[in-house]
Amino acid sequence: MARKRKAGDGTVRQRKDGRWEGRIVTGYDDNGYPKTKNVLAKTKKECVEKLQKLKEECGGLKPEKVRPEMPFGDWLTYWYENHSKPKIRPTTQETYESRIRLHIIPEIGDIPLNKLTQNDLQQFYGRLKKSGRKRFTDKYGEGLSDRMVRMCHATCRSALEKAVQDGLIRVNPAIGCKLPPKKAREMQVLTREELQRFLIQAKFEGYYEVFLLDLATGLRRGELMALQWDDLNFKTGVLNVNKQVYDVRGQLQISTPKTKNSIRKIVLPPAVVEVLREYKKTVDSRWMFPSPVKEDCPITPGVVRRRLQLILEHAGCKHVRFHDLRHTFATLALENGMDVKTLSAMLGHVSAATTLDIYTHITDDMRLTAAANIDRGIGKVAPQEDASEPGQETAPAQAEKPSMTAFKPYVGRKRRSGTGCISEINDHLFEGRYSPKWPDGKKHARNVYAHTREECEEKLKVLIVEMKAEIAEAKRQKAEGTLTPQAVEKSKKKGKKKGRKQSRQRKRVSVSENNHRHGY
Repeated sequence: MARKRKAGDGTVRQRKDGRWEGRIVTGYDDNGYPKTKNVLAKTKKECVEKLQKLKEECGGLKPEKVRPEMPFGDWLTYWYENHSKPKIRPTTQETYESRIRLHIIPEIGDIPLNKLTQNDLQQFYGRLKKSGRKRFTDKYGEGLSDRMVRMCHATCRSALEKAVQDGLIRVNPAIGCKLPPKKAREMQVLTREELQRFLIQAKFEGYYEVFLLDLATGLRRGELMALQWDDLNFKTGVLNVNKQVYDVRGQLQISTPKTKNSIRKIVLPPAVVEVLREYKKTVDSRWMFPSPVKEDCPITPGVVRRRLQLILEHAGCKHVRFHDLRHTFATLALENGMDVKTLSAMLGHVSAATTLDIYTHITDDMRLTAAANIDRGIGKVAPQEDASEPGQETAPAQAEKPSMTAFKPYVGRKRRSGTGCISEINDHLFEGRYSPKWPDGKKHARNVYAHTREECEEKLKVLIVEMKAEIAEAKRQKAEGTLTPQAVEKSKKKGKKKGRKQSRQRKRVSVSENNHRHGY
């Protein structure tokens, strides 16, 4: 008697023509009938291998018949894999999967789909708000943010709405739940004086063209990094925005922009065009802002983000995100008389309402101008007159604008040779690097990470001591003639292993902090 295959592994049989056929169930249609895929092979062994490969390509998930009494967690997984995941970008997929895996399934995943009530969901949201945080509770508290609770609700509501459409349940229990209030996200905008200092410092550090172009166009970070020289017409000054670059698990991906409206043409100011014309003479790449270390590759978004924070620190400006440069552009454009419709088109928004609601900020200059207009138009107050010249009309009093102070770029304190270097990646993470020359004549770098500069300095000192000991041992072996290529390679692998470990720690910290910003 043949061994029965496990459920979900598919079936294997020999056909009348002698070939072997493997078949698996990939899902079920709306009527509950199975959807199948098959493979053919000359031998049973080959057929099993092909079937396993097909199973992995289909997601490697055990298909389950959709039914009203199935656990909500199973339905949520089915809905996400088949209806939600194909429509969203890889970066968005990570946040969806984390939300489902960390919060929703552990709390209410075992409740049958047709037994899930509004009260179950309401209590679930209350637990998230009170004690839903999984990490860094000592730093941020035990409860999740209001925004994260709303995002979990949105996921549950979408999945349950699909269940209603498929006839599995009669009503959506998520409708009518009381949720935390939606709070407007605070946006930071650089002042004119900060902008001046920032651009001076950026020019000194070699990133002037990147940030100048962004402040002149309001491009998203991914759109900016994806620009190629063919996208810019130097004669007309027209810049074509038709792609974006983003990082997925360390790999750069190129895709179309965020929305259809994001595919647009922007006319650059002549002064910016001239800056880019001179800059092009120094660039030997099809990318407008190429990576200094990777061939035929743009600068990664993460590198630009870290460089932004470093320049802001050196220029004495407040901490802002890269996306806040987009808000700065929008605000300054309105201050200088650009109409909302034109600004909305430049930003790539679907409607002007989005521009007004999210990307504009009432600045001091705008407040003063509005107050003066109201005073003259509604209050009908006559302008103040100068008493020194009776009968002579004077211009309305205007608020004195702050003058641009002279600013010299920050050079930085040069570190003593052999002590490595430290850089601030963002407002919560520092990176220490030591890149000595090894006996093979090449430099091999290792990194350490910490939450404070002081802690990073201490870790870097320990790293330098360890690496110097390894180098001394390698030099001794080389002098004795016992240093083999295998030993050098082993040392390299050891360093790479430590580097990967540190990198994973850094990523975990960054992911955790990002989750905090999103309310995980």
